[in-house]
Amino acid sequence: MNMITSISILYLLILTMPALWSLTSPNVSNLSTYINQSIKYAFFLSLIPLLIFFHSGYESTITNWHWISIQPTSLMMSFKMDFYSLLFMPVALYVTWSITEFSTWYMHSDPNLNRFIKYLLIFLITMMILVSANNLMQLFIGWEGVGIMSFLLIGWWFGRSEANTAALQAVLYNRIGDIGLILAMSWFMWKLNSWDLKLILTTNTTISSLPLIGLILAATGKSAQFSLHPWLPSAMEGPTPVSALLHSSTMVVAGVFLLVRFYPILDNEPMKTLMLCLGSLTTLFTAICALTQNDIKKIVAFSTSSQLGLMVVTLGIGQPYLAFLHICTHAFFKAMLFLCSGSIIHSLNDEQDIRKMGGLAKAMPFTTTALMIGSLALVGTPFLTGFYSKDLIIETMNTSYTNAWALIITLIATSMTAMYSLRIIFFAFMGNPRFLPMILINESAPSMINPIKRLMLGSIFAGYMMTNLIPPITTPQMTMPTTLKLAALAVTVTGFALALELNNLTLTLTAKYSTHYHSFSTLLGFYPAIIHRLLPLKSLFISQKTAYKSLDLIWLEYSLPKLFSYFNSLASSTTSDQKGMVKLYFMSFFLTLPIPLILTLF
Repeated sequence: MNMITSISILYLLILTMPALWSLTSPNVSNLSTYINQSIKYAFFLSLIPLLIFFHSGYESTITNWHWISIQPTSLMMSFKMDFYSLLFMPVALYVTWSITEFSTWYMHSDPNLNRFIKYLLIFLITMMILVSANNLMQLFIGWEGVGIMSFLLIGWWFGRSEANTAALQAVLYNRIGDIGLILAMSWFMWKLNSWDLKLILTTNTTISSLPLIGLILAATGKSAQFSLHPWLPSAMEGPTPVSALLHSSTMVVAGVFLLVRFYPILDNEPMKTLMLCLGSLTTLFTAICALTQNDIKKIVAFSTSSQLGLMVVTLGIGQPYLAFLHICTHAFFKAMLFLCSGSIIHSLNDEQDIRKMGGLAKAMPFTTTALMIGSLALVGTPFLTGFYSKDLIIETMNTSYTNAWALIITLIATSMTAMYSLRIIFFAFMGNPRFLPMILINESAPSMINPIKRLMLGSIFAGYMMTNLIPPITTPQMTMPTTLKLAALAVTVTGFALALELNNLTLTLTAKYSTHYHSFSTLLGFYPAIIHRLLPLKSLFISQKTAYKSLDLIWLEYSLPKLFSYFNSLASSTTSDQKGMVKLYFMSFFLTLPIPLILTLF
């Protein structure tokens, strides 16, 4: 057994040990500390296979347990340690290590803190099962695992009806996507008699559009692409550490990772066009929605959905490795943005409205610095982590010969990233304080500062390290006009300029009536109102009318009582001489009156 295999099994076992230990000893007092330590040790161990891969390019597959035989195939527990899994696992472990440590400070008053940290650990484990799976059954276990854990963690404060609604909403939207994955799995088993990824990705069999559309539908649900996106901002009802883990390295990137993993069979024009249009529509729509939100967590949530749309656009222009690089770089600064938001919310007594913040730069200098670095990295400021993936994506888009409409609206959405990022900084940290004067602001806890410091280092240096260590898989563009090379920077600068102008307009404090455009953005494009209100009401109305017309009137009234009454009346009227007319009765009386007189005379 080679070193990559041995160390990979070792750190996966280290991760599962605290979860298994909690089952045998449920009353462990400092379980959260043990979990945090195990994630830290697993992270350092996961660096060894990654460095071996960078040095030798060696990949491995671990197959060590026969699970079940479904004729004519056998399912094995098999882990695929390739470029994707070996790079993603250290990133996920690093980010989760910071989030679990932050959780011990943020959730310190929660009576079930140990269970909360254990749920975060299981969330991470299921994501790593999904990433390293070598067959579709194992991938499906990880896929459903992250769905179940997101349900439990989004609805953590189950005493609040909004949290319960958000958790159910996440499950229901993801069930739609799961239909697509099950459809694809069924087709592969029917046609190829196997769920092995290597066989599926290298088969010579012509793959129809049905399983490919199923895979895209699965990614649409899990990665909150347009039409199945409303669950993502609603998931902000969960605790902030859940939002950080959900949006950075688990759950939402699972859908994009699925498309990256299956890209060899998705590499055809119809599917790439579908991904390009879906991703561009998502990134623009969610960026527009983020512009006018006032909840700091929802702004960052819509930002995540917009970045996921950008990743799908990257797949649509034929660059799966670039999309995967953006997944890895995005994890650092997005987790840091959420942790900084959690620090602000915690300090302001659970206040999330950016209109009730202001002037926090002096009171919270470290959080201000971290959030500004995270926002700049998100925008794609040169030489921060986001720049190395986002700049490459925009350059590749500018030099690609694909759908111009989709690429233009993606560039517009990218400039909007600067607008809503600067809006958070402007409202939360600048100007005069707008929060209550009796609030005591403090950020001195090391368990809050250290995780954000680690993520800040990742947001500054991780992109440089990844792009220098990872060799280019496809031949990069050798020549490019200067205008195209500077397009990404121009888009960012344009967004900043527009954001500064829009923020200056807010200083006038004059009452302005809402426009249709503002309402469109504030009400999320009217999508929740249409899908969650109009359609159910119309469905209920039609169902009620159908039941009333068919069941009450036809079956209970026309079919039984009125039918019997009609036949009885018809029978009586046809078999009886009585017509119910008084004048006929009188006529017959007068006609028969002389008969007795005649009989008496004769």
